[in-house]
Amino acid sequence: MEKVGKYLFMAEPFHCDFSHRLFMGHLGNHLLNAADFHSTDRDFGMTYLNPIHKTWVLSRLAVEMDEMPMQYTKFNVETWVESAMKYFTNRNFRVVGEDGKVYGYGRSVWAMIDTETRQPQDILEIHDGEIVNWIDTEKECPIEKSSRVKMSDKAVLVREIDTYYNDVDVNGHVNSIKYIEHILDLFSIDFYRENKIKRFEIAYVAESYGGDRLSFWQEQTGDNEYCIRITKLSEDGEKTIEVCRCKVVFVKN
Repeated sequence: MEKVGKYLFMAEPFHCDFSHRLFMGHLGNHLLNAADFHSTDRDFGMTYLNPIHKTWVLSRLAVEMDEMPMQYTKFNVETWVESAMKYFTNRNFRVVGEDGKVYGYGRSVWAMIDTETRQPQDILEIHDGEIVNWIDTEKECPIEKSSRVKMSDKAVLVREIDTYYNDVDVNGHVNSIKYIEHILDLFSIDFYRENKIKRFEIAYVAESYGGDRLSFWQEQTGDNEYCIRITKLSEDGEKTIEVCRCKVVFVKN
């Protein structure tokens, strides 16, 4: 079996926006599906982990696209493990059309946790560290890694939302892609008529759950760059907890 996995998807029309191109959130789902397929095929995926009360959790994701696939377009997501350490592993992605056209790339960082204690687990203990045999350091991923999203006290509270049934995934917390969708909804349709996403990166800090109220703080940090911080209140309502931070870079259509 190859170190690099290759998985075919299609930009379904109901997964595309008014420009007939794939939503970033649905692209994110395809990337995570490819990661799941790749790890499962190599016996360190959810099929193996869930019965032993472990799971992968996404820590960071950066996606940089030249353009999004058009509706009905078939494309492949290639994915591979770039490195593996005790508590984190780096996984990369390439989005490429059947004709060889490269749409863009992604970088991600994953941790493994115990599903009962929610505590970090040693990745290298799984199958005696066999994951290292799947590392590919030669395949190119020419985008920058995620960096710390820096925000000042000038960030403005722009929205508060409650979380519901459709926000929660199989792990019992708000799904990582749902944050991306909620963040991108902060910008108007008219804004998207003139701008498209060039780069999106997000760092997940804490879990949130159905029924939590999320607060979105936004700061414009450049001509086409916006940073967003999502927070929630602790159960006793006395402490503000940071859930995630993200940076979105736009370019003109």
